[in-house]
Amino acid sequence: MTKKQLRQQYKAERQKISAKDRMRMDDLMLIRFQQIPIGNWQTVLSYAPMEQYGEPNISLFEGYLEHFIPQLQFAYPVSDLQNHTITAHLVSETTLFQQNEWGIEEPLYEPVLDPEQIDLVFVPMLVCDTHGFRVGYGKGFYDRFLPQCRPDTVTIGFSYFEPVDLITDTHEFDVPLQYCITPKEVYEF
Repeated sequence: MTKKQLRQQYKAERQKISAKDRMRMDDLMLIRFQQIPIGNWQTVLSYAPMEQYGEPNISLFEGYLEHFIPQLQFAYPVSDLQNHTITAHLVSETTLFQQNEWGIEEPLYEPVLDPEQIDLVFVPMLVCDTHGFRVGYGKGFYDRFLPQCRPDTVTIGFSYFEPVDLITDTHEFDVPLQYCITPKEVYEF
């Protein structure tokens, strides 16, 4: 199937998941996430999940990492909606956030982080294929950003759905994930 077909199907499927089932699935993904060896990570690019789209509760995974790496720094993306690019901005407990025009919470007034300083990226997604290529929201923000990171930067996506066999319209600029975490499995690509 194409990205467009998969996006349409899995956005609808994700909306059908009840809040109770999402909480259960988030807990199962946290258990799976704990199976990945923690690296010498100092900086994580995370994101604020969009509740209205039923995205996984990323704060569970952030909290787990903070427990083991107390000095860990987090950054969140700020989107340039005209150019379909993002920049990473360090955040703290005092960071103020504002919704952009797509309803995504983004940090205000925080310093921009050089992508090469990022050790781990939580990549938003709906579903991926068995090769690690993912279906996001269709604008290519992360496929433009990830090549700016170091080659050893770890990329992880969280999905309520198991990978499909093949996304038929990937292209040379698509960046595959290293890991996909689902409620049932850890997939390493």
